[in-house]
Amino acid sequence: MDHTLVNNLKKIKNEVILKKKDCEVIAVSKTFDIEKIKPLIDHGHRHFGENKVQEAIDKWTDIKIEVNDIKLHMIGKLQSNKVKHAVKIFDYIHSLDSIKLAKKIHEEQIKIQKKLKIFIQVNLENEEQKNGINPLGLDELYNFSTKNLDLDIIGLMCIPPISLKPKDAFNTMRDLNNKIGFKDLSIGMSSDYLEAIDLDATFIRIGSKIFGERD
Repeated sequence: MDHTLVNNLKKIKNEVILKKKDCEVIAVSKTFDIEKIKPLIDHGHRHFGENKVQEAIDKWTDIKIEVNDIKLHMIGKLQSNKVKHAVKIFDYIHSLDSIKLAKKIHEEQIKIQKKLKIFIQVNLENEEQKNGINPLGLDELYNFSTKNLDLDIIGLMCIPPISLKPKDAFNTMRDLNNKIGFKDLSIGMSSDYLEAIDLDATFIRIGSKIFGERD
């Protein structure tokens, strides 16, 4: 058993405890095979993140039947043509960014009678290379998704823009989150999760700090 991964996870969880915050660690397991991930599952960790639908299906279909309380988070861009499969395998989506995508999620959820927990991804500086909705369109997307489609929108998510310090981006996200009245906030990755926890993150998405650098 690879104790390194478990020790890495414990260290991060202890940092959360020391800050006296209620924050869930999502172990971002994209590109790693299930044998690499299994020590964390055996240790009792349950929240894992993937950014590709097909990879998630290949890796997690059997293990989620075997360990039925695993929570799988879609943290990458979700394309409309992959929603059908994403709704089946994932429990959380962190990347809702359009009414078109919201409608598709709604349709597929009804078909299989499943309701995912969903974050709206915000693109704070409208960077072309990043996904997410312009903050000016946030209220419209939230209101349409909840009132017209009955989606379970639980909070906001962002990847800090290059032009802002992570702390400043997280501050803005916390303000946007509070304005709508959300309890949950998905901010913070391996390089900036401590700042994210200080600014009320309830989910942090940690890859390299747990698994090491990817090839």
